[in-house]
Parts: sequence; structure tokens; C-alpha cells
Amino acid sequence: MECPQQPPIDLVSRLERIAGRPVASARKATGGYTHAERWIVTFSGGSTAFAKSAHDLPQSPAARWLRQEFAAYGAISAEFMPRLLGWDDDGERPVLLLEDLSRATWPPPWTPELVRMVWDGLDEVAATPPPDLARDLEARTRALLSGWERIRVDPAPFLGLRLCSEMWLQRSIDTLIAAAGAARLAGDALVHSDTRSDNLCIARGPGGRPQLKLVDWNLASRGNRDFDRLSWLPSLHAEGGPAPWELAPDSKGMSALLAGYFAAQAGLPLIPTAPRVRVVQLLQLRSALPWAVRELALPPLDGSAALAAGEQP
Repeated sequence: MECPQQPPIDLVSRLERIAGRPVASARKATGGYTHAERWIVTFSGGSTAFAKSAHDLPQSPAARWLRQEFAAYGAISAEFMPRLLGWDDDGERPVLLLEDLSRATWPPPWTPELVRMVWDGLDEVAATPPPDLARDLEARTRALLSGWERIRVDPAPFLGLRLCSEMWLQRSIDTLIAAAGAARLAGDALVHSDTRSDNLCIARGPGGRPQLKLVDWNLASRGNRDFDRLSWLPSLHAEGGPAPWELAPDSKGMSALLAGYFAAQAGLPLIPTAPRVRVVQLLQLRSALPWAVRELALPPLDGSAALAAGEQP
């Protein structure tokens, strides 16, 4: 979604310095969950670019993530990477300039063809040698994703979502913890780590053929080649795509690991600077938890919210 606004004058000056051309116009592009500002910029002569700037405090995550993202664009050379057009870092608020992909196809809606393109395109990502900057997915992600242990200590936020009863949780949590613990994160593949529709599109590649493009590479990792595909499935289903178990009937515990992350997050207080996050986490939980229930042969979810929505695998 895009809305007409004007970028700050100092940002315009920096963009002109990066591109070596005057800025003719700009429109703000909204979406995503970081604190970075996003702009579609038109320069004199008609060329366009996507600009991303960390507009908040220098020590904020946005500035750090933008620097990590820039480093990934410089280290990974592949057709699924947007073209890097420029970079400026004043030590406080970095600015990244990338090719404009606003005319590409950004799902949803999902069609079987688009699902196949992304599924196959993620194979291309996994086959790309990860650069030295790629962090170990196991070391970086295991504690973050292991939500069922946190829920066992404090189940109230999760139970407040009314997807299951306290008795269901008591009967199922040991199985969920064991399955999540068995999910493999380690590996030698390049992993994007954040595959969702707001981070991917289908553009035209060489010869006009469709090409998956992935943006937001600040979490570039080295790990299990199946992680990007499997972690994408709950959001795909939440946006009207096929159920996760239709594409991955045996996730080898990844369904439990992903469900645990969303279960431990979705019931927490809203984040004032990113109010959509909890909503999106709950939507993905509504897909990931039935996936884990089906895979692990757990009792049907018995919470009033799950029953009302018919959320059974």
C-alpha cells in the first residue's frame, strides 16, 4: 500500500547525492514491520528506485538491521536479490537505495502458479553458497523460536487467545516441546529467515521469465535448507493459500517449533511502534498450531476461538 507524502529535505539531499541526480518526486510505501521508512523515488529522467532509511534513534534496531541488510546485498550475488543502487551511512541514520520492484507481482492473492514459483524459487536460495556474514541459524534462532518452554512457565497469554483449554495444553505441551526440540535448524544452506509475502515478489528476470525476488536480508543465515519454505507456510495459509500440511505433511517437528514461537508471542501486549505484529502472529498461529496438531496426532483444539472458527486440521 502506498500513500502520497514527501520525504524530509535532508533525506532528499542524501538520495540525490547517492544517485547523482535530482529527485523529481517521491511517494511513501507502507508495509513491513520494522521502524524504517520506505519510499518509491522518481529521479529526473524518469528512473525510479526504492529507498529505505532508518529515521529513528541511532541505537535503534532499524539502523543496525539496515546495515546488516546492506552488507548482505554486497555479499550475495544472485538473481533473487534486488539490485543494490546505492548506500549512505552518516553514522546515525543509514539510507539504502535498491531497484524499484513496485511493479512486480506482490501476493496475496495467491494462485497455484505463484505458490509454485515461490516454492521453486526458495530452492534457488538454498542452493546459493552463504557468505561469511551469514549467521548460524541454530545459534541465532533456537532460543527465540522455542516458545513452548516459555508457555509452560507462564501459559496465561497463550491461553488468553482461547485456542485451547488449560487441560489441552497440559496434555499436549510435553509432546510439543519434544517435537520442537527435534526440529533441525543447522545446515549449510543460505537462509533468508523471514519469508513472508511482504518480503517477496515475482518480477521479470532475464529473457522475461518470472523470477522470485526476496527483500529484507538483515537476517541472512546459514542453516537448514528447508527452513525458508516451512516457515513461509503459516503466513501463506493465513493469506488464503493452501494449508501447510498440504505442502509439507511431515515437517519433522518444524510445525511445532513455529507454532511455539507464534503461541508465545501472539498473546503478549501490543507493540506501540508496530501494532500489526501481534495480529499477524495470531493469524500465523491459527495456521501453524493445527499443522502441529495434525502432524503430532494431538487431541483436537478445544478453545472457544478455535471451535468457533472451525480450526481443526
